[in-house]
Amino acid sequence: MPRYIHQHRNWPSFTWDDAVLLPALGQVRYIQGKISGTMAALGFSARADAALAALTEDIVKSSEIEGEILNKDQVRSSIARRLGLEIAGLVPSDRNVDGVVEMVLDATQNYDIPLSEDRLFGWQSSLFPSGRSGMFKILTNQWRDNEKGPMQVVSGAIGKEIVHFEAPDASRLEEEMALFLEWFNNNQLLDPVLKSGIAHFWFVTIHPFDDGNGRIARTIADMQLARADGSAQRYYSMSSQIRKRRKEYYHVLETAQKGDLDITGWLEWYLLCLKDAITSTEETLIAVLKRVDFWDKHTSTSLNTRQRVMINRMQEAFFGNLSSSKWAKMTKCSQDTATRDINDLIEKGILSKSDPGGRSTRYELLW
Repeated sequence: MPRYIHQHRNWPSFTWDDAVLLPALGQVRYIQGKISGTMAALGFSARADAALAALTEDIVKSSEIEGEILNKDQVRSSIARRLGLEIAGLVPSDRNVDGVVEMVLDATQNYDIPLSEDRLFGWQSSLFPSGRSGMFKILTNQWRDNEKGPMQVVSGAIGKEIVHFEAPDASRLEEEMALFLEWFNNNQLLDPVLKSGIAHFWFVTIHPFDDGNGRIARTIADMQLARADGSAQRYYSMSSQIRKRRKEYYHVLETAQKGDLDITGWLEWYLLCLKDAITSTEETLIAVLKRVDFWDKHTSTSLNTRQRVMINRMQEAFFGNLSSSKWAKMTKCSQDTATRDINDLIEKGILSKSDPGGRSTRYELLW
């Protein structure tokens, strides 16, 4: 009896139960239309701000799923530069951050260009610009081979490893990927949202690269979701929701990969996750509109770079209360300069001072 789904004779002829999936699919389609209508009614700056926030969140969280922590400010700055957005507080970005950003933007901004073997090679190479994953040298710009043995997803301490999944043998990859790409580029019969879930599962099951398969699978799914929306602008982050359900994600994947060709369970989970991702966009929009309204109000207010950076940070999940010492530390300036910056913002009606005085004084942003 086959142990993994790719060992079944009819692989990859997936099946699913429409009666189970249609209610969730209908909810997703309804919320998508609602959000798209809301975004269409907004001005350019609000749409750009919302897209920047969603793309930043998606890239950061997709990397977190794999245990890699990216600097959020660097990711945001890298996206803004590549999209030509003028925002305050841009910072330099590392080449590994730029590589991830380039991959995601290529997928979502050029969603209508066919996916190819060469394009996938470019994405994987951009994830590992040094040709290494951590301390280990990996194959880039090509499919994995059998030199290191079978490709396995393993957990547990050395000597007590648990094999959760074993991917198809490397000798099958040319044929497997040719079949996948033909389907992804040409099959127009499936609902495009459902197709994104199938593409995610199919690619990560083939596991064609030495490393980066999970992030690329989620990027392919995002590319297909952009096709489903018919828009390059992203307003929700699927990876953010998957990150919140990381244990569930791996469990549902493993269960489907060890099952038969019926992937209803995986698709049902994927659609529910997607519904939550789109629903949470409404909360993001409220924050975006507040920021846009704030900057519209202060469009002619004279602010230095430090002030713009700190205002942006206070608007975006600022950690803790603001003090002059924290200002000085975060902007790498002297205490006197921090105090002058803060007092200037108080005079301009942007910051307010809390009641306690002296060293315990705290400041809040006046939206």
